[in-house]
Amino acid sequence: MVLFALGVAVLIILNLCTFIVAYPETYTPTPGITATGTILAKDFSAYYVAAWRMWNNPSHIYTVGALGDGEPVINPAPETFKYLPSFLLLAFPLLTLSYQQALLVFDVVQFLLLPLMALLIYRMMKQKGLALTFIVIAVALLLPFPTSHWGFSPSYYWQWGEGQAKVLETFLLLLSTYLASRGRPVLSGIVLAFGFFDPRFGLLAVPLFVMYNWKALKLALPSLVITLILSNSILFYPGTGASFLNMVFLSSLSTPLYYYSLIPFFTFVLLIFVNIKEMIVTFDYYGVFKRYTKGWNIQK
Repeated sequence: MVLFALGVAVLIILNLCTFIVAYPETYTPTPGITATGTILAKDFSAYYVAAWRMWNNPSHIYTVGALGDGEPVINPAPETFKYLPSFLLLAFPLLTLSYQQALLVFDVVQFLLLPLMALLIYRMMKQKGLALTFIVIAVALLLPFPTSHWGFSPSYYWQWGEGQAKVLETFLLLLSTYLASRGRPVLSGIVLAFGFFDPRFGLLAVPLFVMYNWKALKLALPSLVITLILSNSILFYPGTGASFLNMVFLSSLSTPLYYYSLIPFFTFVLLIFVNIKEMIVTFDYYGVFKRYTKGWNIQK
């Protein structure tokens, strides 16, 4: 157990080294991870400007480029916001800081979530063995692939360098899954709703959410749906819903899985894989696979 804890500490230290290497990137307007040649501010600029627009000009949350109507000026131009507006409820407090300060605080807060992510995974997986648990934690906390320019992890280099939100998203999805595994369906649904701001990864967490909440779906699903509707109600503001749909069909659907997107993606692919037996048994409502799963030792 001591070696396990030391291993987790090493992962966090290596991530900190990657954070330090990536920090100068937060100041440099570049084509960034897409390398398309278009010079824009960091991805965090999309959150910062969209949070301001939600409270001051909500019909333009998803408008491309700067509006010049009193919103924060970020050179050369802010990125386009592509998440559900519920995310802006989490980002809004950062408007009390300048853009560059807010980006750093956002990165630091997410870095501080790493030990909590490790704890959540450990408590959900410890019965499956420390070796397998450590593998999942290593993917979630570092996704290691040492490089000469991007520290110990390209995924985390660009997560920190762009001020991305994938650690926050991974944490919320893990917390929702953990709460479900501990018999807290209502809280699990509420947390999943806020972790659903990038629906691609929210959907990836749904199988585990349903499996752990199987006996309490009548509580978990309504809490998820009601929270999703309430936290995204700004979409009913004139012009906001239409611009959201325009963004989804013109750009969001074609957005690839960039390096930082691999953090929640591989974390939940692995969690689904290690829980596949439990999922088959749980979802086998009509007993189709009963004869094949008879000898499985499933811990409920």
